[in-house]
Amino acid sequence: MKAVTIPEPGGPDALVLSDVATPQPRAGEVLVRVAAAGVNRADVMQRMGHYPPPPGESEVPGLEVSGTVAALGEGVEGWSVGDEVCALLAGGGYAEDVVVPAGQLLPVPRGVPLVEAAALPEVVCTVWSNVFLTANLQRGEVLLVHGGSSGIGTMATQLASALGATVAVTAGSAEKLEACRSLGARVLVNYREEDFVERVREATGGAGADVVLDNMGAAYLARNVEVLAPNGRLVVIGLQGGRRGELDLGALLAKRAAVVATSLRARPADEKATIVAAVREHVWPLVEDGVVRPVVHSRYPLAAVAEAHREMEESGHVGKILLTVG
Repeated sequence: MKAVTIPEPGGPDALVLSDVATPQPRAGEVLVRVAAAGVNRADVMQRMGHYPPPPGESEVPGLEVSGTVAALGEGVEGWSVGDEVCALLAGGGYAEDVVVPAGQLLPVPRGVPLVEAAALPEVVCTVWSNVFLTANLQRGEVLLVHGGSSGIGTMATQLASALGATVAVTAGSAEKLEACRSLGARVLVNYREEDFVERVREATGGAGADVVLDNMGAAYLARNVEVLAPNGRLVVIGLQGGRRGELDLGALLAKRAAVVATSLRARPADEKATIVAAVREHVWPLVEDGVVRPVVHSRYPLAAVAEAHREMEESGHVGKILLTVG
């Protein structure tokens, strides 16, 4: 089969479309013939040599796909060859075929085209596990999302709004903020021109945000703690602004606040299966009702993967970038 490999870490041109052996499903796994793969910031980090796959997982990048079931491993029940699915992966998505633990498969939601379904698994599982399972966002609370126009940001905005929270977002342009507003965000902060702590406090009568979903890490750590409301929860899911920062424990104590850092890719398969099952139960009905939708910015053929990565790194997109296969 054709798959994207990374012979040496580097820029977008380090991605090479190669001939590799087609994987075979083991017990409990499913072989998926890929229709499309989502492009994620983690793929860029892997290409640069900063985010290797977990031990034993595919070296091929790609954390989510959509496609059709091509073969079933021993003991797999509930799926049939030909089923249209999307899947959460630890790697291997930039390819014509990929093997997936059966617990990480989801049916393509009714009303969503097969290719667009590739925009869902990674962002939905990331948002649901962090904002709702870990941070326990409740109706009536305030969620602050950094990078509101990203794939994760657009999904967090839609889900939190649909479930009764008020959403504040940061983004770097008026156009991106308008896209966030159209998805349900109510507090819009241009981080190039405004201070998000001041804007969120102003919008909440001085209270602040109950939950902060942060992809920046060290660069925003102190101000994220500052913007938290009493009993607030900061969830760090990315390190685009650095790995090391100074944490004011006194400020956390005064607010009875919590800081949690999580990743999805390296979680054990049983934890991922639990998250996927929760997404199918709680989020898929919202998608099928049209309340929540995948936001797709652009599509590239698999052979143009370098161009897709360049667009990701330029950060001008709103929503997801996809690679189409076949």
